[in-house]
Amino acid sequence: PPGLCIGIIPARADDSDTLLSWKFSSLQDLPCNARVGTSSLRRQAQMRALRPDLNIVDLRGNLDTRIQKLQDGGYDAIIVATSGLQRLGLTAPFMSRLEPPDFYPAIAQGALGIEFLEQRQDLAELLQFLDDPVSRFCVEAERAFLFGLDGGCQVPIAGQARLVGDNLELCGIVCETNGQQRILRRRTAPVEQRTQLGRMLAKEVLAAGGKAILDRLYTKKSDTFR
Repeated sequence: PPGLCIGIIPARADDSDTLLSWKFSSLQDLPCNARVGTSSLRRQAQMRALRPDLNIVDLRGNLDTRIQKLQDGGYDAIIVATSGLQRLGLTAPFMSRLEPPDFYPAIAQGALGIEFLEQRQDLAELLQFLDDPVSRFCVEAERAFLFGLDGGCQVPIAGQARLVGDNLELCGIVCETNGQQRILRRRTAPVEQRTQLGRMLAKEVLAAGGKAILDRLYTKKSDTFR
């Protein structure tokens, strides 16, 4: 909102996703038609691309509730953010990380932000010791990519920035929810140009077919709520 800023971004936690199961040791170990729980369209799309034979079903609730539903046998496996598990100290008998190049995280996944009034420079100075520049550079590039797509958390968009020397490498993705198409592009730029990097990558992904995917998704959502 106007007048507010995310002024501090502490060191980012692990940005990957994790597959949890009480019975199966890995994604490859899941049998055909196994029930995999996630309500994230990003996770659903990428999982369908990797294992179209699985039964992807909605999963709601906080992290404790989701793990309890898994333990109770409602699902063969579930997908959650690795950072949430680490912060809450939660585990399951079988845990396997889902990582690039097959599985990309949500924008700014694993990051925390401290928001305050832009005019409160005294707070910015007071909290500066919590800020992690590398995490902030990566998150700002990823968020610029998301804004360039005019996207949000309810669409199958993924992105990941990494510092490589003095440059940022940003990978951005838009997926079909059925997993049959993935538009992936990658760009590199100096860290000082991180916002421009995100915006330029968004334009490239949209032009490569991402716009058509998002338009179809937004049309479908609009029809659902009529």
